[in-house]
Amino acid sequence: MTVVVWIAEGTWPACVDAARAHVPEGTRIVLLHVSGQEVPGVAHGAFAGLLGRGHRERDPGTRVETLAAASARHLLAAAADRLGRPCARVERTGRVEREVVAAAEGAELLVLARDGDRSRLGPHSLGPATRFVVDHAPCPVLLVWPEAAPGTATIPPPPDGA
Repeated sequence: MTVVVWIAEGTWPACVDAARAHVPEGTRIVLLHVSGQEVPGVAHGAFAGLLGRGHRERDPGTRVETLAAASARHLLAAAADRLGRPCARVERTGRVEREVVAAAEGAELLVLARDGDRSRLGPHSLGPATRFVVDHAPCPVLLVWPEAAPGTATIPPPPDGA
């Protein structure tokens, strides 16, 4: 049995805590972090467009990629420490939502957290990438709140006439 835990900035502690609480000992746990390509891509493009060819060593996109990789390693190490049991650490780069779905292929469970509007219950509590993952995950999903869930009084009223 393999469980994938999506380690994302701002929500990862709740995902790790959920895995500790709900995943039996002896289960293979994979901590997954995905770095998007958008920011390094913009930096590469700006450098190429504004400064022309040559001097690749000064391309800021390369520095952004290096910083993103270091941040990912740091988050994965912190998550592994918090988990407190054996796990694999996987870093992927690409379109975040698609990389998470691909990484979950063959898993028995994917653990992820709400990352949108966390002030009330409802679909807006999921950001776009998380919504995509929930809708396309090839395995069961454990969706957790990064903090205490809002009360049921936060559910919007039904539309008029319903």
